[in-house]
Amino acid sequence: MSPAIDALWQALHRHARLPLLQQGPRHWSGQAILDTVSERVLQLQHLGARRVALALDNGAEWILWDLALLASGCINVPLPGFFSTAQQQHVLDSAGIDLAIGLLPTLAAQTGFVPLGGECWQRAPEQVPAVHPGTAKITYTSGTTGQPKGVCLDAHAQLRVAKSLYQASRPCEVKRHLCVLPLATLLENIAGVYAPLLAGACINVRPMAEIGLHGSSEFDLLRFMTTLRDSQPNSLILLPQLLLALVTAAERGLSPPRSLRFIAVGGGHVAPQLLQRADALGLPVFEGYGLSECASVVTLNTPGARRAGSSGQTLPHADIRLASDGEVMIRGVHMLGYLGEAPHPDGWLASGDLGQVNAGFLTLHGRKKNQFVTAFGRNVNPEWVEAELVQQAPIAQAWLYGEAMPRNVAVLVPRFEPCPDETLTAAVAAVNAGLPDYARAHHWLRADARFTAANGLATSNGRLRRDALATHYHNTLSALLTTPTSEALP
Repeated sequence: MSPAIDALWQALHRHARLPLLQQGPRHWSGQAILDTVSERVLQLQHLGARRVALALDNGAEWILWDLALLASGCINVPLPGFFSTAQQQHVLDSAGIDLAIGLLPTLAAQTGFVPLGGECWQRAPEQVPAVHPGTAKITYTSGTTGQPKGVCLDAHAQLRVAKSLYQASRPCEVKRHLCVLPLATLLENIAGVYAPLLAGACINVRPMAEIGLHGSSEFDLLRFMTTLRDSQPNSLILLPQLLLALVTAAERGLSPPRSLRFIAVGGGHVAPQLLQRADALGLPVFEGYGLSECASVVTLNTPGARRAGSSGQTLPHADIRLASDGEVMIRGVHMLGYLGEAPHPDGWLASGDLGQVNAGFLTLHGRKKNQFVTAFGRNVNPEWVEAELVQQAPIAQAWLYGEAMPRNVAVLVPRFEPCPDETLTAAVAAVNAGLPDYARAHHWLRADARFTAANGLATSNGRLRRDALATHYHNTLSALLTTPTSEALP
């Protein structure tokens, strides 16, 4: 067993009598976790498992199997429930999975698995692709184009990041963490499971339906607020859209629990206005930044070092610098490589994100590949403007386009219907008032459908598929190019 895993096991021994895992009325102490994991390691060895897909819903079983796989030396491949069936099949086949836990029967039948009893399914895969030596987990990133890519991580990388996060949040004295994101998401896996276990905090885990999340984009706010009230957590990990929902609910009188001490937010651009609204409510929000290729979090704001609007300072396990074009380069803990590709060399990893560093705090400006250049030669990072647009109550989704165009166009999905044009016009105007002219949404269009994975306009975790959107709205955008400004759409 590696030193990194030994350190986690030593923490479980230190906290042997403490309740470290809870689902509903049932609790598991550190010792109960160790005992259960030992039993499951023997089960995995008996089955001859090598590469295991973990396809369970959020729950104690997911965490116990995850820890057993870490201890057994098997390669753990979390299978996100928000992936499409085709994406899940790609994961099972490309990773050469021979054992699956929690697989849906229909998908099992399609991919050649046979039931072993309980929630286990087994098969002899047709191909077993080589993995990078030392791989303990393959986490698949949904990306914005093509099939998901497998990121190979060793145990040291995952647990080193978890240790940094535990140390960074220590002043908040977190005793109860509620898992909000799917556990198949690396961020929740590292920061919401390993870090609390190192700290001796109790992980409260519930099925996603109880959290209020369904699929990749459906969210039940009242269910979420009820769960927060019932569980009284000290810490949460939220995506920007979930933070927006929490802040909006609080502003409308649905107060979050006073037990909250550390709300980490990441996974996308967070509008400064949203952070200001959270501050006004007294919510302890700390923005961070990371990527799967670096085993999740790289920078984080903390109680002792916080700058609103930034992604925080570099955590102890990593270093960052900026390339000549502003791209964030990262060194330290990182992936072994992508599955099926050459190993990643030691040294600096190009993140694909643009940013700047002031007094040690990283501020991001969007994805390098998403930046467009207007007809007047101005560079625009659309995520910045889109994040401001969805701050407006009438707007649920927004896509900004302006490549080689004299005026930028926003395609908007209303949050509720009916939504009059006047309401959307006012919302866009409110955002434009705070933007430089070159970055404003000079025109807007009402989307003909929500941006979802089903119609190919978004990824399974909600990121915009910009190329697909440009193709879908090509004719409309082309018409705008030939329309005099005075006759343009709203």
